[in-house]
Amino acid sequence: MTVQSEIFLEPPSSVDENSLRNSLQFLEEMTINTDPAQENVLAEIISQNAEAEYLKQFGLNGATDRETFKSKVPVSTYDDLLPYIQRIANGDTSPILSSHPISEFLTSSGTSAGERKLMPTIHQEMDRRQLLYSLLMPVMNQYVPDLDKGKALHFLFIKAETKTPSGLVARPVLTAYYKSEQFKKRPYDPYNVLTSPNEAILCPDSFQSMYTQMLCGLIMRHEVLRVGAVFASGLLRAIRFLQLNWAQLAHDISTGTLNPAITDPSIIKCMSKILKPNPKLADFITQECSGENWERIIPRIWPNTKYLEVIVTGAMAQYIPTLDYYSGNLPKPCTMYASSECYFGLNLKPMSEPNDVSYTIMPNMGYFEFLPHDDSSPITLSRDSPPKLVDLADVELGKFYELIITTYSGLCRYRVGDILQVTGFYNSDPQFKFVRRKNVLLSIEADKTDESELQKAIENASELLKDFNTSVVEYTSFADAKSIPGHYVIYWELLIKDSSNPPSDEVLNQCCLVMEESLNTVYRQGRVADNSIGPLEIRVVKNGTFEELMDYAISRGASINQYKVPRCVSFTPIMELLDSRVVSFHFSPSPPHWTPERRR
Repeated sequence: MTVQSEIFLEPPSSVDENSLRNSLQFLEEMTINTDPAQENVLAEIISQNAEAEYLKQFGLNGATDRETFKSKVPVSTYDDLLPYIQRIANGDTSPILSSHPISEFLTSSGTSAGERKLMPTIHQEMDRRQLLYSLLMPVMNQYVPDLDKGKALHFLFIKAETKTPSGLVARPVLTAYYKSEQFKKRPYDPYNVLTSPNEAILCPDSFQSMYTQMLCGLIMRHEVLRVGAVFASGLLRAIRFLQLNWAQLAHDISTGTLNPAITDPSIIKCMSKILKPNPKLADFITQECSGENWERIIPRIWPNTKYLEVIVTGAMAQYIPTLDYYSGNLPKPCTMYASSECYFGLNLKPMSEPNDVSYTIMPNMGYFEFLPHDDSSPITLSRDSPPKLVDLADVELGKFYELIITTYSGLCRYRVGDILQVTGFYNSDPQFKFVRRKNVLLSIEADKTDESELQKAIENASELLKDFNTSVVEYTSFADAKSIPGHYVIYWELLIKDSSNPPSDEVLNQCCLVMEESLNTVYRQGRVADNSIGPLEIRVVKNGTFEELMDYAISRGASINQYKVPRCVSFTPIMELLDSRVVSFHFSPSPPHWTPERRR
């Protein structure tokens, strides 16, 4: 059976019981016919992009079948595609990656040479993404009833964007979505009514946006049925914002007047219709927020909250204990799996525990292949001897794979970098657990820092120590999620050769800043513009600490011949050992340099 492409892009125009049933029926059809759907998608992509320069060079000569495609088109990385992407960014309008015009670039949280990766996209992709969004609530409605009887307090923000030399916009995928006509002029959907007005979401000033969204959420506290943000860390930042600003928010509600710090004209206009004097609500907020006990603050202020809607898989899992504290262990469904490169699928059991989350990849979103992955024997890719990739319908239960995608926008057999494990099947469609992003060492939110980048940052910071005849003899790190916002912590063991002239606190603080200046643009944007990452911290430990760390690892069965210092730690006994040996703490004294413009 061949699944017809006409049904691929038909999200319901409005939501009612009939459209909910239609959406679930669509899910059934897609997951029953996984392999035919994938075959059809690949044929569509090849036909659509047959005249594109990248695909044309491989000599498919009109063939659209999988065997020919796999035998002729190599697996690609961002570095392979970068020359083509740069030509598009610089104004070449010929069909390079896609036969359709590139409408904009989506900036990935992954980086290349310190800059965000640019992912080309076409107008039709917005409809494809909208389709996946339209399936989320029909699935959730099976598990949580009456979500059409209230509103969602979602803290949503746009991020800085820039333009390439050709004038094409480059921005994060969610910023592109929130600024799209599909979002701004979305039809009324009782299952997706937000407390936040569009004017607040689209405000580029992060303080004004957060303040207005929090104010609206407080005013509509009894209507709120779910609270969320994109990432778990984002919701925790919202709680911290409430801790710091509740008095002014209560004042606004009591008097019906808007904080003079809010100067955006569109926000002022829309809030004039929402904000009315309510001294009783203001007194309640003051009573709840003025004390020291913030445990269960979310259900205390928003008592009808059924769940938190945040990403808590992958690096975000570190925030679960703090979320549980503030929410009283409310469920934390993870609904969707997506990236700048492609939207992949959704969680058909959204109320499962975070450790049990699995995503069903929708076979209509792109063409998916899987590279078998084994940490103990990594595969080296070569164009001369290409690896055998596995199709979506042929993956095996329990096995680990690296995700490879081919998209309508022109990515061909592209390595996304996500490591997935097959956990089961829904009909004939496999379900995957997100294991990790390949090579990522540290992450607080959207940032992803790998070992080589951390090593380079430490080398740059170490230059400041040379004047004091001091060097870093060993180091490790961890992402501290207990602080809000979270921040990177680097443990240093120093060799001070001249005890009469050790590096001062000021010098070590500057080392923190040099490290931050050395990290990629996503990290620096989080520090400077988004306030999603706190100042980097260096903790200097006693001499001999890393020998103790090795002794501990060997006592637990590690081989002394194969032992390597872990460059990132999270195991509690190791953390306790390191922290018990700290002799001084140092923080970056100022934010690093960052602007939206890309380095030339």
